[in-house]
Amino acid sequence: MEFVDETRVMVRSGKGGDGAVAFRRERNLPLGGPTGGDGGNGGSVVFVADRNADTLLPIARTQQYAAGSGEPGKGNRRHGASAPDVLVAVPVGTVFHEGETPVADLDRDGARWVAAEGGRGGRGNASFASAVNRSPREFTYGGEGRERRFRLELKLIADAGLLGLPNAGKSTLLSRLSAARPKIAEYPFTTLHPQLGIVPNGFGRELVLADIPGIIAGAAEGAGMGLQFLRHVERCGFLLHLVELLPPDGSDPSVNHAIVNRELAAHSPALAAKPQILVANKTDLTGAEDAIAKFSAAAGKPILGISAATGAGLRELVSAMFAFRLEARNGGEGKGAGGTGMRP
Repeated sequence: MEFVDETRVMVRSGKGGDGAVAFRRERNLPLGGPTGGDGGNGGSVVFVADRNADTLLPIARTQQYAAGSGEPGKGNRRHGASAPDVLVAVPVGTVFHEGETPVADLDRDGARWVAAEGGRGGRGNASFASAVNRSPREFTYGGEGRERRFRLELKLIADAGLLGLPNAGKSTLLSRLSAARPKIAEYPFTTLHPQLGIVPNGFGRELVLADIPGIIAGAAEGAGMGLQFLRHVERCGFLLHLVELLPPDGSDPSVNHAIVNRELAAHSPALAAKPQILVANKTDLTGAEDAIAKFSAAAGKPILGISAATGAGLRELVSAMFAFRLEARNGGEGKGAGGTGMRP
């Protein structure tokens, strides 16, 4: 299924049914009273967060949702039927904007938001009867429906965001840490949309890791495709920054590390300020030991070395990730296993 994380939608709720004016007319009751019933309520348009939905594509294809109107009241005190609500499923993490203002954030499974409330049904004349007004002819019209337009933006809910240059090995790492099966190939941008993986720690606990397309120099000005997906790691408690130790193009790992951090800061200072686990990938290659020592010295901080291909260091990485999540949830700065807590 195509991944869509931003779209627009128009919603319209239903009009309430009008109240009825009616009187009881029977041969033996010449002074029969009012019997006009109330109108039914118009249907509302309600959005519901569903953990089984992972794209806004169905919304983008439809773009309009309209609820029905309530039925008018009838004689003999019969009320008009209310129209059913229109329920629209959206992924968990969907944010609604009306103009430039965010108006709703469905950030948990099952969260509901009434985007357009249906009009209330009108009152029939039976409801106006009193001791001093035995034959009222008053009634009220049903309330009008409401039309609104929104921009929907999906921000995935994840504990950690996986960042790095293209071909740093992010997709391979995600496939080793979780059951996710992202596309893996020896060319840039094999990840075309965010991928979520559930990472277990072996003790019955899990965390959610989000992988986004690789970020390249100039991304903040529109180069590449990673920056358009950074909204999906804005909610993360920390970032997993993966750097290739021995890039085939001979580039310096510390320079590549700085490129991604610079683009993060250009996109969002708050995102760039999130704690990071700095991970050097492909320690199975010849010369990796010297390369990681130089990288650590240049970065001025400890670096966790792994091989996503062989699995070396992954147990230590998972331990660090769970330690970081605990620190992030407690409002502190992450301190992973082996002293890997650090700022970018």
